[in-house]
Amino acid sequence: MRKLILLLFFIFISTNISFAAKIPANMQNYINSTFPKTEFRFDGVIILPDATLYLPLFPAKPQEVDNIIIKSTIPANKRLKDKPEAIIFNNNFALLKVINDASGKKTVISPVNAPDEIRNGLLPQDMLVPRGLIIPENLKGIIGNLNITLDENPGLKVEVPQVKHTNVQTSVTPVPALKNKTFYIATGYSKNIQVINSESKSPAYALSQKHVPNSMKGYNNKFLLVTGFGSNALNVISLADEDVIKEILFTTHPEEILVDNAKKIAYVSSPEDSSIYIVNLETMTLSKQIKINGMCERLTLSADGTKIFYVDKKTNEIWAIELDNNYLLKDIGKFPNVSKIAFSNNKLYITSRTKNHLAIIDYDTNGLIAEIEITAKPVDMLAFENNIFILGAEGNVIQVIDTKTDEMTDTIYLNTNGFATNIYPIEGTNLAIISDTRASIYCVLDMIKKEVIKISPIEVPIRTIVVTDKVPKINK
Repeated sequence: MRKLILLLFFIFISTNISFAAKIPANMQNYINSTFPKTEFRFDGVIILPDATLYLPLFPAKPQEVDNIIIKSTIPANKRLKDKPEAIIFNNNFALLKVINDASGKKTVISPVNAPDEIRNGLLPQDMLVPRGLIIPENLKGIIGNLNITLDENPGLKVEVPQVKHTNVQTSVTPVPALKNKTFYIATGYSKNIQVINSESKSPAYALSQKHVPNSMKGYNNKFLLVTGFGSNALNVISLADEDVIKEILFTTHPEEILVDNAKKIAYVSSPEDSSIYIVNLETMTLSKQIKINGMCERLTLSADGTKIFYVDKKTNEIWAIELDNNYLLKDIGKFPNVSKIAFSNNKLYITSRTKNHLAIIDYDTNGLIAEIEITAKPVDMLAFENNIFILGAEGNVIQVIDTKTDEMTDTIYLNTNGFATNIYPIEGTNLAIISDTRASIYCVLDMIKKEVIKISPIEVPIRTIVVTDKVPKINK
């Protein structure tokens, strides 16, 4: 029975991949030549840099052409830079621009005599349609089996109770690198993902989920990947739509998420079936199952993306997966009460929750290089360049280990009278956010200067945080 379930699951994976809408590469290059940095979303939606939307119509019989050119436009004789309402290419693909009608509703052009490429084209069948889009009656055939979201559907966006402030400053002055950023925060107790502008300490609104988020990671400054406690799905949230654009189903409960931006893939753990799954982030589909030993937790991805480390929660055994070596499993050894694993300069750094020490292991030989006494209750650890930052909850300190010499070089005191919990690196910067469960604050750590440069108030506890640039919304 289990073999049958797995067979059906992999049939589902392969079928899922075939549904992905792919705009031909030469067509993407043609559009990018006029509008650099255009987003060709995995579900087919084309978003120009100024947030203009085009919906592609896939032809029944695509035409192979060496060079893409525009065959016709509506209105006629327009160039791509004019952003016409409809564009027909010589490969039989067509693009329909999302426009507003006289009443402000989203729609597409409704030509009296629609060209065959438009009448017979088909919208991608897994596309997240802009909310409230109205398809003209004479173009209903382009819908197929696509679900058109009703205008009344607000997506995931929900209001949050506003705290009444009396003569209390609610704004925050962020450090320059965080200005105009948005914080997406999972609290650990609410199903809602809180959305907070970096200039404020209060949530502006929230994104509702069916389950309390377990793990949450950002991708490409445009998507959130979210697993939930008790859920069999990985939700892909489009931050531009503020809606679930894809629900990737598993046969068990997916838990931790690791993202490799360079390879455009995510690794999602499933301790129940001793597996780690690979998700293709270009198509948002499952592409591979890696079978492992034990029930994995506390996953760590090496900076070069060649290894994953995890702890077997049943045995306390640490394992490495050599991703560039046919997913070879390597037994590192057994360590008690592991709180975190880091990897730098071909060495593993392992902290214990109870023994307050750091073990340093040579990856090639599995030999113990050193054992260093560290701060009490080490709850998190982060590798950055040639340093390891160890967060100690009891003393509210960060200790820095130089991975060239394996000596402790700095002790950074948070001075918050709280209980620090995690270090979250902010992508594209040398900064990290330190969360706290006791105090209504977060700290901003400069990992180059090795100092806390900002302590800011916040009204919600941070279990997981993703920091992005402000994303233009397309469902206003």
